[in-house]
Amino acid sequence: MSLEEFKKMDASTLPISKLISMIARGHTIYLNHNLKDLGINSSQLHLLFEISHKNNINQEEIASRCNFNKGAVARSIKKLEDKNLIVREIDEENRRQKKVSLTEDGKKTLNEAVKLLKNWESEVFNKDLIERELLQKVLKDMAIKTIELNKRGVCGDE
Repeated sequence: MSLEEFKKMDASTLPISKLISMIARGHTIYLNHNLKDLGINSSQLHLLFEISHKNNINQEEIASRCNFNKGAVARSIKKLEDKNLIVREIDEENRRQKKVSLTEDGKKTLNEAVKLLKNWESEVFNKDLIERELLQKVLKDMAIKTIELNKRGVCGDE
């Protein structure tokens, strides 16, 4: 379907999940294109965010929090380490685990990436701050309910 055909469609006939998927896919394309200059991709950016939110996090926790498989996280972590964006150190409490934290270069890269994210938001989102905050709240609530729903389905609870 063309963009012009899509513009003419009644939004109420489109599943919310379809719209969210379209936005997420478009966002990923935008990020990957614009992150090239920083030497990372959108998946690696996601990991940098997780590491920045919890310094000295281990790879297993990153995989769980990002909903990525452990192998993919290990490969991305290796690439980020090779680019001097993160550092891995042995966890003295559990020597089989490695703690991951951002380097100064990693912090700078993350700050530059945040500027790209803000630019995307300013380009695609209405300037109305109240609408934006409402959308953020609704989407966060939907994300929480989706995680809870999937946990019940996976674990067989309830």
